Amino acid sequence: MTATPPATSEIPGAGIPGAEEVLQRWQTDRSRAPIATKIVIAGGFGVGKTTFVGSVSEITPLQTEALMTQASESVDDLEATPEKLTTTVAMDFGRITLENDLVLYLFGTPGQQRFWFMWDDLMRGAIGAVVMVDTRRLDDSFPALDYFESLGLPYVVAVNHFEGTPLYQPEDVRDALSVAPSVPVVRMDARRRISVVDALLALVRHAVDVSPE
Repeated sequence: MTATPPATSEIPGAGIPGAEEVLQRWQTDRSRAPIATKIVIAGGFGVGKTTFVGSVSEITPLQTEALMTQASESVDDLEATPEKLTTTVAMDFGRITLENDLVLYLFGTPGQQRFWFMWDDLMRGAIGAVVMVDTRRLDDSFPALDYFESLGLPYVVAVNHFEGTPLYQPEDVRDALSVAPSVPVVRMDARRRISVVDALLALVRHAVDVSPE
């Protein structure tokens, strides 16, 4: 008799390099195919995109981090993130399975303006985006917001709360960013898996709600 794979409410080993991956039901049941979707994680420099992807990825995330050097001193503003030593120079990539057969492929964009030319390629085939916001640097969020508005791609605003910063209400952030009432605004902590999952679910629901029948 073939044993039935155990049901799991969470993904064991998520974000832990070298952790053994537990097969999901759709991976062992050949009669059903998973629904695979592409999600883009965007936002300004140092807002937490790499941490976001790494917190939930059920595979060892692909990261293109490079050490920051003196050459970036006049380009990258480190005033709000003085401890930051590395930066994404291409993309972050991870994968998470939700509801047993919904697979989200996560693509994190580089935040610096000099890498924005890669955004168009990363957006191809995406059903939506999570635009991460740091309330200490709201101005850095406008390029990403304007970009997705111009594309007409569904997106949610995820306010990444950093320790020692004021905890603003989502509606206050919405007003400050002039985000439309139809766009979900959520608070989150990119280091906490459940918080990141909630943000992803908010995007999936929003994308389904605004997609044509």
